[in-house]
Amino acid sequence: MIEARHLRVLRAVDRTGSFSAAARDLGCTQPAVSQQMKALEQSAGTPLLIRTGREMRLTQAGQALVRHAAGILAGLTAAQEEVAAIAGLRAGRVRLVSFPSGSSALVPGALAAMRSAHPDVGVSLVEAEPPRSVEMLRAGDCEIALAFRYPRVRGADPAAAAEWDDLVVRPVLADRLVALVPRAHRLADAGRVEFADLAEEPWIAGCPRCRLHLVEVCERSGFTPRIDFATDDYPAVVGLVGAGLGVAALPELTLRSVRSPDVAVVELAPAVEREVVALTLPDLAHVPSVAAMIRRLAESGDADAAAARAAGTMKERVGSAGSGVAG
Repeated sequence: MIEARHLRVLRAVDRTGSFSAAARDLGCTQPAVSQQMKALEQSAGTPLLIRTGREMRLTQAGQALVRHAAGILAGLTAAQEEVAAIAGLRAGRVRLVSFPSGSSALVPGALAAMRSAHPDVGVSLVEAEPPRSVEMLRAGDCEIALAFRYPRVRGADPAAAAEWDDLVVRPVLADRLVALVPRAHRLADAGRVEFADLAEEPWIAGCPRCRLHLVEVCERSGFTPRIDFATDDYPAVVGLVGAGLGVAALPELTLRSVRSPDVAVVELAPAVEREVVALTLPDLAHVPSVAAMIRRLAESGDADAAAARAAGTMKERVGSAGSGVAG
């Protein structure tokens, strides 16, 4: 009989390439890994691994088993979580993967609400940018991926349009891009600028997906940005802009926890938004603990959007009052 624990060990051996590395990855001993692989091969009735020195390679049967393992383990997780949820969400866990700015701005409020409503449900968090986070979801390494994508600029892309077709997608937030310029920049007090207004500026770009979209948007506006620096670390982007080394276009969400007196934030035209979503597998969408966590993420997105609108309204009122006094 093939057991789930054996499948997890087989996936670890395939991922790491050896029994000793798999043991370290799983937090057990090498003899335990060897025994479980022997038991799995006996259950399968055929060799699953080829031993070549210290390296382990999968046989054709082993490859087939690993290929089906993610779906089997995801289904088993779903069953276990649903049984626990029937007892009133008094047990269970949700593994969440989020991109960094989502972790700092959206996830804390969602986790606090989840813990308040269901204190016995364990929630873990690791960080990964899409598409890596989506790969982790499909591989069974998490139950929810908080991810984002940008609208296509250069026409329809069938592959991009279908990238999440096998997943359940819950919208969380429409995250607007804004321009960052040094405080002493000629456009720091402009309030609103077009991408073309920044055509001659050196640029500081963010993550690879953000970088690609920046180039597409700028080229649509008639120029190719000169990217002098690129970093996945948003505080570093803000620091580089503040030091006068260039301008940047970042989602507003990235600025919730990163501010600098040396940087001015300016609205961009045409308006561009990235779509922030919570993703899960169809089987897991019906697990109450997963559904509850996704609901908390959506509520956190609603709260963030409401706070941003309120801040914008207050800014407009202050600006109007200032204009009245000056006039």
